[in-house]
Amino acid sequence: MINLPFIYTFPISGVTTSILIPPLVSFLISFLCASGGISGAFLLLPFQVSILGFTAPSVSATNHLYNVFAIPFGVYRYWKEKRFYYPLTLIIILGTFPGVIIGYLLRISFFEELKRFKLLVGLVLLTIAIRLIYEFFAVKKETKFSSAPPKTLSFNWRKMEFTYSQETFKLNSILISSLAFFIGIIGGIYGIGGGALMAPILLAFFRIPAYVFAGATLAGTCITSIVGVIVFALGGHPPDWLLGLLLGIGGSLGLSSGARIQKYMPQKLIRIIITGAVLFISLNYVISFFK
Repeated sequence: MINLPFIYTFPISGVTTSILIPPLVSFLISFLCASGGISGAFLLLPFQVSILGFTAPSVSATNHLYNVFAIPFGVYRYWKEKRFYYPLTLIIILGTFPGVIIGYLLRISFFEELKRFKLLVGLVLLTIAIRLIYEFFAVKKETKFSSAPPKTLSFNWRKMEFTYSQETFKLNSILISSLAFFIGIIGGIYGIGGGALMAPILLAFFRIPAYVFAGATLAGTCITSIVGVIVFALGGHPPDWLLGLLLGIGGSLGLSSGARIQKYMPQKLIRIIITGAVLFISLNYVISFFK
């Protein structure tokens, strides 16, 4: 057995582990996920639950806190390189913001029993994974990275149209916000803010390239996670502040580094990363329900 240094028991969660483990794990996860506009929180939850043994409702609040600490560094990188698309960010936030509050209320009532909670998350992620796998083989031409940012042709409460890499994309603003609302509910239950579900949906069902939505989904996740931390804390389920900080330190480094290298990654590889992560967690959670 390996004797890890700096063993510490976190007083709020009761987790006992080396203080080096949380930031190391969060760095690796966030680095891989950043290119797809995902913070990695949806992979950190099973790590906290299954590895660290943190199963109380406040584990969701701690996941939100990780997002609050880590995501701004990734968003800053996209913004600095002029790869942050504001219209898409706005319609995502308008949907997920109220949804995450409803998600909290469901998390501390119906989904307080962890087994049902994990089954819900698993089924949602499995549906998205199946679509991503289909798209992987069905899409013959992937959008290439362009140093020029998306150019908005029209944007209002009904529709959004923009060009990127010599391609034109059309989105129904109401539909995206409505989806973001329901995703926000699930994200509020799960403790991820909703962006980790929005990113694969934009990729799988709307074929929006990750080069466009990555900054937007990260920003939406960060803002809704701030709300998540507040409502969990006010509701008597505060996060483990120190554990969340350590996770956030690793995540900030990973997201910043991952965002930096995204422009060098082909869309196909980004799709594989997102699909693999979603499929692994979904199967793990669905199977665990029947054990």
